[in-house]
This record gives sequence, structure tokens and C-alpha cells, in this order.
Amino acid sequence: MSTHQNARARSRHILLVAFVLVLSGCAGQPEQTEVAGSWGGRSIGAPPAPKPGMRQAMITRALREWDYFGNQVVVLEGATESIPNVGIWEDEDSARSNRVNLYWRAVGKPNLSGNDCRQPWSAAFVSWVMQSAGVPQSQFTPTSAHWVYLSGIVDAASTSGRYFVPRRIVDYSPRPGDIICASRSGSRPGTANGYTYPELLRGANTHCDIVVAKNGQTLESVGGNVRNSVSKSVLQLDSGGHLQPVKRRPWFLILENRL
Repeated sequence: MSTHQNARARSRHILLVAFVLVLSGCAGQPEQTEVAGSWGGRSIGAPPAPKPGMRQAMITRALREWDYFGNQVVVLEGATESIPNVGIWEDEDSARSNRVNLYWRAVGKPNLSGNDCRQPWSAAFVSWVMQSAGVPQSQFTPTSAHWVYLSGIVDAASTSGRYFVPRRIVDYSPRPGDIICASRSGSRPGTANGYTYPELLRGANTHCDIVVAKNGQTLESVGGNVRNSVSKSVLQLDSGGHLQPVKRRPWFLILENRL
């Protein structure tokens, strides 16, 4: 056999061995899923299979409701708050009042509407958005109080396949589809080094928005019962992309959307 033929034979043998190794690697090694981060010393579970359509549905539904309420915009920066565009309020007409009733129905309170102005409906709004986007109750509990679904999500953070997982403000830069949460009425949920736990969230007065856009250091979120309407809040992030302290929104928790 010539030197050229020997070289070709050796090449074919090397390729054959490499091919067998690849096949055996695929058959014998299960696919490894990267698990990123931890929460209070417990590893966060592996992410679910991506569902970008469901993630986008959450954003789209929040923006549609904002449009239905007249596109009210609230700009929050430090101690300053401005409303460059005033929308339609919850009790301004029967259409808007009935729309709020739709949110209340999602959490089992069909007798309430936009005319019940003293009843905070921001959690009902978020619950309705999740429900209408097709998020199963096993992943997000519909409720009239934010702390209920927050405590459930925090408690299940180490379970694989969770759509939402908790992130600290100092660690994570929010993205569209995430949920950002702040305390309200001067009642800040208990935290330890930026982490919070189900028992510390119980009964806490909180408010959460759905992030709908991010452009550089500007974040936009949509929430219900914000200045008597479904409003878009415009927030400034710091140089690292993190939420900054805002007087009217003391942020303490982000729920990362992993779909």
C-alpha cells in the first residue's frame, strides 16, 4: 500500500472513532441543564422549557389593558413623580369599572368593580394578565393580595421547571416579562441581606408591576391601580442595569420570568 493510501486509511479510521465517540456520548450522557443562582442558600431549580409565546402574551395583554385605560404614564425618578399623560380612571365610566370587575373575577371576587375605589386591585390585575396569557395556577396563584403568589414562588424556588423565580434587586437587571415588586403603605416585608422568605411576606402590603420594555437604562412596567388606572411606569436603572430606590416604589424583589 502506498504512503498516500496509508494516510487516507488513517484519516478514515480517525473519523470513524470520532463519530463513534460522539454517538456514545449522546446516548450515554443525559443533557445537562444549567442551574443559575440561589436564594437564601438554596439552589434555584432548573428552568422550564422555553415558551416565548406565553411570555410575549403576558406583555401584550398588559399593554392592551394600558391602552384600554387611555395610556396613562407615570414617571418615577428619586423623590419626583410626574404624570405627563393622564388616562381614564377606574370609576370614570361604566366600561372601565366593568373592566376592573373582570380582574376581580379572576381572583374570585365578582361583586367588586372599579366603583369600589377603596379596594386595591393591582394583584387582581396581575392575576388576570397571567390567567389570560395561559399561565397555569400551579405556576402563578391568582389572588387579590400580592404576598400570596410571592410567598408561593419564593417557597418553590428550588423546584425545577418554575416559570418565575425570585431575584435580589442588587443581583439582577429586570427584563420584559419579569415582575417587579415594592412595598407600600410604609410596610416593608422583612428581608435578610436582600432575601425574603414566605413567612416574612405573609400579610405584607405590596405592589407589583409587569415589565413591558427596556431601553438602555430606562425600564417600563405596567400595573393596575396605579394612580386610579392601569398605568405605565417609567423608571431609571443605574449604570449596572439595576432598579434604583424610588420614594413611591421601595423595590425589594424581582420575579425573573424564565420562559
